[in-house]
Amino acid sequence: MRRPALYSSSRPAPAQQARAAQEAPEAAAPTPEPQHAAARKRRFHLSSPAMMWAAIALLAALLATSLTLNLRPGQRRITQQDINAAVLKTLETQQLPSEYAKAYDNVRPSVVRVVSFVKKSRLKDEFASKHAPRTAKPKPLGPAQGGQDRDPVVAEDEEIEAGVGTGVVIVDKGIILTNLHVVSGADRIQVTFHDGLESSATITGVQAENDLAVLQAARIPDDMIAATMRSTADLAPGDKVVAVGFPFGIGPSASGGVVSGLKRSFRSPEGKQEMSNLIQFDAAANPGNSGGPLVTMDGEVVGIVTAILNPTPARTFLGIGFAVPIENAAQAAGLPPF
Repeated sequence: MRRPALYSSSRPAPAQQARAAQEAPEAAAPTPEPQHAAARKRRFHLSSPAMMWAAIALLAALLATSLTLNLRPGQRRITQQDINAAVLKTLETQQLPSEYAKAYDNVRPSVVRVVSFVKKSRLKDEFASKHAPRTAKPKPLGPAQGGQDRDPVVAEDEEIEAGVGTGVVIVDKGIILTNLHVVSGADRIQVTFHDGLESSATITGVQAENDLAVLQAARIPDDMIAATMRSTADLAPGDKVVAVGFPFGIGPSASGGVVSGLKRSFRSPEGKQEMSNLIQFDAAANPGNSGGPLVTMDGEVVGIVTAILNPTPARTFLGIGFAVPIENAAQAAGLPPF
């Protein structure tokens, strides 16, 4: 007799089916993304309109920058013509000081007023001898005279101004160059510096053949400036010069001119002295200019004004002046040659 086939049942038990039914939906359901993350992905997706507009704006900015750099002209190189044009424009629109003014400003702090005094007791004899008959002629260039013509019947110890000349400081310790005839015979010498300081001075050196005297001031300004001296080796006729001094006691005064000649000789009207190797110039010089500096346009001293040529008794300027070269003057002060 045939047995009926027996099959094992694979269907789970009802309890297992219920538990499996509960776990299956949980495993199959995907984890949901946050809403803001999903929105951000959509916004920056390559195909999104916002991303496209951002790319367009960036490209436009780059294009504009490139065009700006390409269209801007390069920096122009300055040429010599540009410099010349700028200089000419400045000269046309700006009023510059003259060469003479600059030369005067450079040497002015070194120029001093030199005054010689004599006691009135000495003037008694001089007064008498002056009005006696004589044949001597006045010097061609000397200090502006003081009161020699006054009646000397006064206190014998009093001093009177005998003459005014000029000097120039060549060493900042108060060493001054002037003409010998400015201070010769003085009982007392007084110098006045550019700042108004007055000081007594003494003669420390003499070079009679060149009419030069070296003075030492007892007091000097705190900011004393010595003049710059320059060799006359390259000095030539036609070079501009300035004579600075106290003509007739007025000053300091400046007069401009040119070098008229070199290595000139000059004999005083009295015939007592002849000087050689002089600088001839045409800048105005008068009594009181004696001992003053003759300077170049750089304000450098090339000579010491010492004489003027005038064939008449009037000691006035006719256009011919003479100066001792600074090399000789420096030797008088014991300074080394240039």
